[in-house]
Amino acid sequence: MGGKKGQEAGISAHYGNHRFAIAPMMDWTDRHCRAFHRHLTREALLYTEMVTTGAVLHGDRERLLGFSDLEHPVALQLGGSEPGDLARSARIGADYGYGEINLNVGCPSDRVQSGRFGACLMQEPALVADCVAAMKAAVSVPVTVKCRIGVDEQDPEEALDRLADALVAAGVDALWVHARKAWLKGLSPRENRDVPPLDYDRVYRLKARLPDLFIGINGGIADLDAAEAHLAHVDGVMLGRAAYQSPFLLCAVDRRIYGTAEADVDPVDAVRALVPYIEAHMARGGRLRHVVRHMLGLFHGRPGARAWRRILTEGSVAEDAGIELLERALAAVTEPAVVGREVRAAAE
Repeated sequence: MGGKKGQEAGISAHYGNHRFAIAPMMDWTDRHCRAFHRHLTREALLYTEMVTTGAVLHGDRERLLGFSDLEHPVALQLGGSEPGDLARSARIGADYGYGEINLNVGCPSDRVQSGRFGACLMQEPALVADCVAAMKAAVSVPVTVKCRIGVDEQDPEEALDRLADALVAAGVDALWVHARKAWLKGLSPRENRDVPPLDYDRVYRLKARLPDLFIGINGGIADLDAAEAHLAHVDGVMLGRAAYQSPFLLCAVDRRIYGTAEADVDPVDAVRALVPYIEAHMARGGRLRHVVRHMLGLFHGRPGARAWRRILTEGSVAEDAGIELLERALAAVTEPAVVGREVRAAAE
């Protein structure tokens, strides 16, 4: 497959065998989401939400960067465009224990553009290379970039090659490519995830041209069948919304993508294994809803899934909601007939 071919072609072992990753997603991939996902897959590379250099340098670092050791392998995604600030932020992230520092060159939001980072940096490959070089000089962990194939009227052939070549010269360890253009004007961030057409072949061509650089692909990948197909052409696949909205698919990642001998993770067992983490979070003053909001799609398509979502959605808003609510929701999928009778009896 692609990852194996890439390693044989000379990809540095420094980056590791990250054949499958879960994309950084604002308001979604927080520390609780990552802890939950780690209970479904031991191997997948997890990413933080994007954190700006200003927040890292001047904000509440423990709130922004704190994470549990169980999350490894986990990468910190930074947003910024000033090499010195990115170098300092990367060093702070590495000191916190993150195993990779990633630079966001793909987010198209107006707020990100006004700060001169994200997808608009596709237009400044020399600056991105300077940023990567500064981060590489500051940390010993891998430094990577997540980008688009181009923005606005750019020619994706020229734009992506120019950025990739500059990054290779700067010593980048991996390039994750969202296989769409970003339109900086006229489309919202949500529309930029769906409207510009996908061009997977463009990413494949980049990999063929740069066989020694780890190239991962992102964008519109809906399931593990699609992920396996992409791995015939590139070194890694990154899923975003599909992994978040249907996390059950993560239960088979270790077997199907990494070839491990263990059986697929049982989602009920995974939920119960997460209980000590949830209890520790609540003991520090956290709320059950902070964690379970990421779990609503776990049993999608399974009997009792609707009751699972309803019980957690409605019950977790209570300030005193505890583990017993989670057990009640689990009963909806492990004993759906019993729970259904109880619900009907209560309604009568």
